[in-house]
Amino acid sequence: MISKWIDRNERLIFPLPALLFIALLMIFPLGYTIWNSFTNWTLTSRQPTTFVSLANYLTLFTNDKRFIASIGRTFYFTIGAIIFQMIIGVASGILLDMKDYRGKRVVNSILLLPMMATPVAIAMVWLLIYEPSTGVLNYLLRVLNLPTSTWLAGNASVLPSLIILDTWEGRRLSRSLHWQDCRSCLLNRWESARIDGATSWQLFWKITLPMLRPTLIAAALLRFIDCFKTFDIIYATTGGGPGFSSETLNIYAYQNAFYYFKFGYASSILIIFFAIVMAVVYLVNLLQKGAVD
Repeated sequence: MISKWIDRNERLIFPLPALLFIALLMIFPLGYTIWNSFTNWTLTSRQPTTFVSLANYLTLFTNDKRFIASIGRTFYFTIGAIIFQMIIGVASGILLDMKDYRGKRVVNSILLLPMMATPVAIAMVWLLIYEPSTGVLNYLLRVLNLPTSTWLAGNASVLPSLIILDTWEGRRLSRSLHWQDCRSCLLNRWESARIDGATSWQLFWKITLPMLRPTLIAAALLRFIDCFKTFDIIYATTGGGPGFSSETLNIYAYQNAFYYFKFGYASSILIIFFAIVMAVVYLVNLLQKGAVD
């Protein structure tokens, strides 16, 4: 009887350990964080942890200017990084896939170098590059008689500097996300368009870009999630400073949890962070579906 029951339900039994493992790693932490977001859990008070309903969320949106500002900085950093990374990624993809030139393998290896180092190590190197007094970047600007910058030490320049850093680290468009599967189709369309007198810009704008649109949307979604949750390079270089000029949602949640020990409040920030990511993923999926259709 047992063996027959197993045979009938093997499609449910065999995936069960994996589903339980996923539940322990993902569903339970998410549910626990949601519960904590409705409490006043803190390590700096002797009062017992109590259920406060929506008090944390109301405080975030009505009385917490740092939280509102951190949302703006997060989107500013994310959108800026995505724009630069997509432009450079497409350009390097076209260069590597469509051209045959001497030194192509060397260029390909250079473009893959950021993948070989950890984000914190990259951040430490760029921290030295950006150093206002002795950094190599300002030194080169002085040699060229160009104005220097405070880079990571300036309120206005810190986020653009971090965008440059993140772009250098993430400047790649995976070949698996490129047009390798439809290369012959693309080349045939290019040849037909060239016979009709199309310019290189028209080939890119009218043929290449429309064919890459679904792929670019998928790549942009992956980069959005990655950039939006960026923590390591910001924390390693600025820690959210100077002042609060580079304090994103992740940094602000971390500081509330491990600097101010307000774990309930930090949990509510993370839940809002999660909701924003899910909303953007849903919208991008709709765009991708429309692009495919």
